[in-house]
Amino acid sequence: MKPIRKLAIVVNEDKPGAPELARDLCQIAAAAGVRCKQTTRFPVARGYLRGMDACCVIGGDGTLLGVARESVREQVPLIGVNRGSLGFLTTFSADEVRSQFARVLGGEFRLDRRTMLACSTRPGSEDLALNDVLIKAEVNSRLVRLEVFADGELVTDYTCDGLIFSTPTGSTAYNLSAGGPIMHPSAGVIAMTPICPHTLSNRSIIFRDHVKLRVFNRSADSRLLVAMDGQRNLKVGSSSPVEISIAKLRLPLAQRPDYSHFSVVRTKLKWSGGFVERR
Repeated sequence: MKPIRKLAIVVNEDKPGAPELARDLCQIAAAAGVRCKQTTRFPVARGYLRGMDACCVIGGDGTLLGVARESVREQVPLIGVNRGSLGFLTTFSADEVRSQFARVLGGEFRLDRRTMLACSTRPGSEDLALNDVLIKAEVNSRLVRLEVFADGELVTDYTCDGLIFSTPTGSTAYNLSAGGPIMHPSAGVIAMTPICPHTLSNRSIIFRDHVKLRVFNRSADSRLLVAMDGQRNLKVGSSSPVEISIAKLRLPLAQRPDYSHFSVVRTKLKWSGGFVERR
């Protein structure tokens, strides 16, 4: 990759050690002749990443999700440094980034281009999500009846707490907790996983990359809430469908050259298929 000459840094100052780590990385960048600017605000302001070669996000996955929309709009790669808990998106540890940052600035990184979802609830309301789109009743205690169409064809209807539409990147987030499948980030598909459906059969559905999904609210007494990456809510009209598809642009995410998705999954989820003999 090309060397990084202009770097934005986004710091979640509520995470232990994040401000100190940001100072260290700024010093490394200055020694390499890289110009830096820094903010503690996320989601970042529109245009903050314009003209930058990369953005280093120091915090947790939620911090990175707060920068993702601006990153994909400006096509500025994100370097995620984990100061949170799981860290599926912020895959660099503090020690790794300190030891490798000069090489990363020199262009020694791999660029993954992650699928994002485009969602609209009315004309001109399109928003982007890196992990997932959640559709549920506005009142938490209520079930909702949702009818799903794919490319104009009825898929099925659910009476449930809600539906999760997940990217492969988001498959290890809410989708996984709801019993959905783990997907490789390069799969380029959409998973639909019902939340507590009122049925004896509960299975996720995987849709192809070019699908156009429409979800209708068939509950006369319930309004819908549409949450994008768990951070932003879209308003839904009483008769308007929620439309979901794969976005045209992809998120550029910087990774170590030896990055392995399944290694991250095994480590973060303590996932192993090994047999343990009982004695």
